Amino acid sequence: MDKFIIAGLEINKTSLKELFFNKTMLLAYLFLILGFYGVYEVFDERYFSLTANARDAGLNPGSREVAMAMKEAIFGDGGEVKREAPWTLYIVNYMYMIYTGSAIIFFVALAELFNVQIIKKTAAGFMTFGLSMVFGGLFTIAVDLNILHMLSMFLTPNITAGMWLMLPLYAIYIPFVCFEIYLLLTKNKTLVKKIAWIILLISIVIDLVEYYIQAKLFDMNTARHLWTTYPLLTLYFIVSAFVAGIAVMLLYTFIVYKEKLQEEFMKLVNFLRISLLYCIALLAMYEAVAYLFIDKKWGAIILFGEFKYYFYIYLVFAVGLPFLLNFKSHTHKIFIISGAFFAVIGTYIGRYIFVYGGNAYPMSNRFGTGFEKYSEYEVVKEFLFFLPHFSEVLVVIGSLGVVLAAYKFLDTLLSVSTVSQEH
Repeated sequence: MDKFIIAGLEINKTSLKELFFNKTMLLAYLFLILGFYGVYEVFDERYFSLTANARDAGLNPGSREVAMAMKEAIFGDGGEVKREAPWTLYIVNYMYMIYTGSAIIFFVALAELFNVQIIKKTAAGFMTFGLSMVFGGLFTIAVDLNILHMLSMFLTPNITAGMWLMLPLYAIYIPFVCFEIYLLLTKNKTLVKKIAWIILLISIVIDLVEYYIQAKLFDMNTARHLWTTYPLLTLYFIVSAFVAGIAVMLLYTFIVYKEKLQEEFMKLVNFLRISLLYCIALLAMYEAVAYLFIDKKWGAIILFGEFKYYFYIYLVFAVGLPFLLNFKSHTHKIFIISGAFFAVIGTYIGRYIFVYGGNAYPMSNRFGTGFEKYSEYEVVKEFLFFLPHFSEVLVVIGSLGVVLAAYKFLDTLLSVSTVSQEH
């Protein structure tokens, strides 16, 4: 393929059809169409739904629309984000995409630091896919944060707000990862060798800071006592994200590198398989210990109450099945693929439990008179839980489109999935 070089970076000369209308991009467009329809529904509900007030009731007596709008205003029975349950599927998907993508980048940096040759050969592809997952997470959180009002976050910065801390972090993190990928792809190998260790160490530090700030974001939420009583929350995010990240790397390896690596393919698969086993063991130990520390009321609803089925499915999918399917050294490929797939699904369910479990009791019992409610109109009940609105599900599907489109666009132009022969 013909190429042209900019700053030592080889860029493929490709047609618009090959760049924008290949099979992967068409699948991405399908997901994006569903996603943007979800965004449309979100904006329609936020900005164009009927406002219920006395004037509406007076002018439209007996109107079903006014009645439904008043019911929504008083009891909050509609869809999307709610005051009593503001942490929704948007946050679940944001956490999963951001943490998993960052874990892939983090894992590659660690492997390079320890001179794992097979990872060095495939680092550019893995890091690019990890970065694409970060973009997918940012798409989700942009919808959640109310896109039309995000400008105020920049104009009136509040450094005491956990979410605001993410803005300067990603302003540094994303360009730095792009620079790492550039160094992996560039032909200026002398520069790469001179600063490789410095870049790797900075990368690891930035990844650790990211996980710390993410954990701080939840730990600052004193209204959600489940999160504030989780021990070593940063460690939990890292370990669980590594399980998801390595599982994604395994699936990516089977799709992308099966033919490209040839005789080294199983070497990469086995390295990832063993790494996944260790991370699963760490996650299992953490979960076994964590529930000795968290608030008893939250622990009860997750272990024995309304969340118990989600929790045990999470343990089976994220811990049990992946471990059993990958345990033996001569494991068949179909078992490895299945184990990775179960780990991806299971860790997503784990994020779901973590976020929605925090909404189970909307406020902590800080006055000793019972868990507080947000509104005098709130239906009297101890347990609050809402299934995701359909528009949220569509936005999550759209985030998959962002991941596929971002990765395929970069791979078509830069051939990031090509196996490096420089190591």
